[in-house]
Amino acid sequence: MRLGILGGTFDPIHFGHLLAAEEARVTLRLDQVLFAPAGDPPHKQGHPILPVMHRLAMVRLAIADNPAFALTTVDVDRPGPHYTVDMVRLLRDEWGTDSEDTFFIMGADSLAHLLTWRQPAQLIQLCRLAVVARPGYRADLGELEAALPGLSRRLDWVEMPVLGISSSDLQRRVREGRSIRYQVPAAVARYVAEHGLYREP
Repeated sequence: MRLGILGGTFDPIHFGHLLAAEEARVTLRLDQVLFAPAGDPPHKQGHPILPVMHRLAMVRLAIADNPAFALTTVDVDRPGPHYTVDMVRLLRDEWGTDSEDTFFIMGADSLAHLLTWRQPAQLIQLCRLAVVARPGYRADLGELEAALPGLSRRLDWVEMPVLGISSSDLQRRVREGRSIRYQVPAAVARYVAEHGLYREP
């Protein structure tokens, strides 16, 4: 079993998230990709995020047609704050994978800030990092390697087409009464409209 894990706030989930997961699945020959919505993300403290029930519902709708994708509630089922290193440890125990067949999928922008994460040295012992290239973001691999010896051997690079979509921009578009069609799955767009999400600033 080769397992991919994609964490995120998913507020809302969009085609950029889905494409990153699919490209990682194909590139790294993953059997399953788990979408792990954050319950209480430390880096979002002070930023309003949707109640988790809505974010979970949108992820379920977005991944329903891909049998290789699954939702895990490992982060939302336990008290926060939630850290990636703890989530990966719990999912490895649940799925019985080892450090060579567990891949945490992340953007190159996240890699650039890896040293600010909780226990990054422990994280790269628990899993490999599947880094999705993003234009404009270049991590200083020399600096990272100096701080985390062996990091470069734990990285797998994933190329994907450029999609200029972000959750914050989608929220703004909804507030402004603009369309988010073709940026999120149709079922997600319907859910946002039916529940009146993101209408208030």
